[in-house]
Amino acid sequence: MPVEPKAIHLDVLLAVVLTWLTLDTVRNYDDGTVAPVTYLLAALTVAPIALRQRAPVTTALVVLGALAAYSELGRMAFPNAGVGMLVCVLTVATLRPRPVTAAVCATAAVVLVFAYMRMTPDFAWSEIVQAVLVVFGAWVLGEGTKRWAERAERLAERAARAAADERVRIARELHDVVAHHMSVISLQAGVARYVLDTDLATARQAIGTVGEASREALAELRRLLDVLRVDHDGELAPQPGLASLGELVERARGAGLPVEVAVTGEVRDLPSGPDLCAYRVAQESLTNVLKHAGPATARVDLDYGEHTFTLKVTDDGAGAAGPVSPTSHGIRGMRERAALYGGVLTAGPRPGGGFGVVLRLPVEEAG
Repeated sequence: MPVEPKAIHLDVLLAVVLTWLTLDTVRNYDDGTVAPVTYLLAALTVAPIALRQRAPVTTALVVLGALAAYSELGRMAFPNAGVGMLVCVLTVATLRPRPVTAAVCATAAVVLVFAYMRMTPDFAWSEIVQAVLVVFGAWVLGEGTKRWAERAERLAERAARAAADERVRIARELHDVVAHHMSVISLQAGVARYVLDTDLATARQAIGTVGEASREALAELRRLLDVLRVDHDGELAPQPGLASLGELVERARGAGLPVEVAVTGEVRDLPSGPDLCAYRVAQESLTNVLKHAGPATARVDLDYGEHTFTLKVTDDGAGAAGPVSPTSHGIRGMRERAALYGGVLTAGPRPGGGFGVVLRLPVEEAG
């Protein structure tokens, strides 16, 4: 993990301040018998903190070695109350695996006991136990800090994945909206142009369908764009569902596609997710019929089973505008939608001619 320059600067500042305080403490106890090496060892008990995030284990070993050597000189007190050792144990616990931390912490405890025995002849064992517990407390604090950082990282990754999934969902929504409505507009505009001079009533009807489809497309696009606006204060329009299937079928009929709808089973509301999924599959399927089937009729079957909801969209077209591929982007998107809610979607040519799309979604038991 790279270390931020700001963190390094703070470590250097901390090391400089602690080193100055440590050397001043040793000087105050200097009665003229303190050797220069004593000042050097005292400084080494805190100065390496400047490198604690780059090499935490090495820093800890240098500090512990300096503390052990300082105590070997027989001085009567810790040069800085052992603060350098505690900082090193905390750093190792935060940045290194638990076995490494355990080894460093055990080494620190041994050095601490040795230092007490060398520097304080009339020491009390309770003091040593308390000091060792402080070292292990630094370990616990570092471990907690590491867990908090790992949890924050997991939450950030989860938020990033959720944002990516939402972008995919919105992209799919845009594809469905644009593909369906633009297909209707294109077909009806072509009809109006073809019959404009020979059948004015049909041309007016086609132009009216173009206007209605364009208004609906703009409304849905505006709803999707509102979702992306952070400062949106208004209410969003509800997502379409099977309750809007009648309007979808009427648009298809207005575009020149005869559509028959059949419903079996006990009709009931589906959860919002599967409801939207079923609507989008019906929308994409009817759009594909308009684009690829040529002169054809379509049939939409809704079956509300006890445990499964089934949607079938079939046509008897000959594929005059080119057959739709079962692996096309639109069908692949429908399969992804179905899988999102634990369902299965199959699509392909029918044995008797035409094309069929079958969506099966698990639903809760009726009643």
